[in-house]
Amino acid sequence: MKVILRATAALALTAAAVPLGAAPLAPDPAAMRSTITTLVGFGTRHTLSTTTDPVRGIGAARRWASGRFDAIGKACGGCLAVETVGDTFTGPRAPAGVRVEDVFAVQKGTSDPMRVVIVQGHIDSRISDSANATGDAPGANDDASGVAVVLEAARLLSKEKFAATIVYAVLSGEEQGLWGGQLLARTAKARGWKIAGVLNNDIVGNTHGIGGEHVDNTVRVFSEGLSAAADLDAAKAMRAIGAEDDSPSRSLAKAIARVASANPGSLRVFAVRRSDRFGRGGDQLPFMEAGYPAVRITEATENYDRQHQDIRVENGRKYGDVIDGVDFPYLAKVAALNVATLRELATAPAAPATATIAGAVSDDTTVNWAASPGASGYRIRWRRADSFTWTDANDVPATTTSLVLPHVNIDDHFFGVAALSASGAESLVTFAGPVPRPAPGSAR
Repeated sequence: MKVILRATAALALTAAAVPLGAAPLAPDPAAMRSTITTLVGFGTRHTLSTTTDPVRGIGAARRWASGRFDAIGKACGGCLAVETVGDTFTGPRAPAGVRVEDVFAVQKGTSDPMRVVIVQGHIDSRISDSANATGDAPGANDDASGVAVVLEAARLLSKEKFAATIVYAVLSGEEQGLWGGQLLARTAKARGWKIAGVLNNDIVGNTHGIGGEHVDNTVRVFSEGLSAAADLDAAKAMRAIGAEDDSPSRSLAKAIARVASANPGSLRVFAVRRSDRFGRGGDQLPFMEAGYPAVRITEATENYDRQHQDIRVENGRKYGDVIDGVDFPYLAKVAALNVATLRELATAPAAPATATIAGAVSDDTTVNWAASPGASGYRIRWRRADSFTWTDANDVPATTTSLVLPHVNIDDHFFGVAALSASGAESLVTFAGPVPRPAPGSAR
């Protein structure tokens, strides 16, 4: 069905990120402190550390994380299926090879269980020498803070039911080669998961930068522009239509920013248009390379004296990733943003599989899109071509899959379509491009 609506400014841009009738969920800073204290207490969580010692090393830490998921699952009547997957990886930081294991809990969706949203952090830690698997490596912020976010999200969201599946993941092997991310991305592909988004939380608890700045109201969200999974022809097509700012991962970053703006008291999102910090990487990258929408969430200001450092004091300067460097009220806000985003994406229908536009040499633009199963409506978004953020929108019912926007010039604007649930939860925005041309020699 095609409808014609006069373009109006932002009809529904203030729709709540929390589904209608649902109260915001408040993370507990004390619970997150307890998690990080416990993880620090394992001495080291280096990927090559002992896996058999009951109280020290990566093995004990992973078993503890699995036990926490079990306890949370028991509290929700068995709503979590806890798993451990593993494989052997070899690389410069593990030349003899090491078994890497990911621990995760699956909260199965009620109506669309193959659509999956992942929240993750890595449990392994390191100090100055990346090969030192025995020295104390507390890893309080890198990345016990991310694990604390994952466990707190599981504790809170396991009390509810969602259309899509949520996977709460604790990864290993990040410091050796992003191996835990590779393992989980490979697992997702093997199981046929339709990944709606991956929130990788890595270094999310510090508010005091190495330059002395204090930032406790902002969090950075890193996302790629051109998709790492795109072949040359696909990359050329994205550049041709100006879609560099609207890859699936970039769409996820924009969704997180939207959720933040709709929740009073939330952290401000600094959406960094880069896949990670300059010259660095995290466990979101293997998902991007596999073609899944994924972002890295990281504190707004970093203290490099507290990352990958032996614990010591030199000339009055403290080094080491100890728990004193974690700001727990801030960390709780990071967790709250994760929870709100997971809640939104797991409640919303799948994003439209395709969206197209037409209107060359015309003053009007026609937007068409594929219907999303279970959608209660659609939100057509557009913005001027010199803007990063969607600024205008029109909502239409589920029976509509085409919209004419009078006097919205196709050359001067970008367009996209999101699917809406009955409660108002919004999917990622599918960027609208030209109608694909038939392949040479194909039937028309």
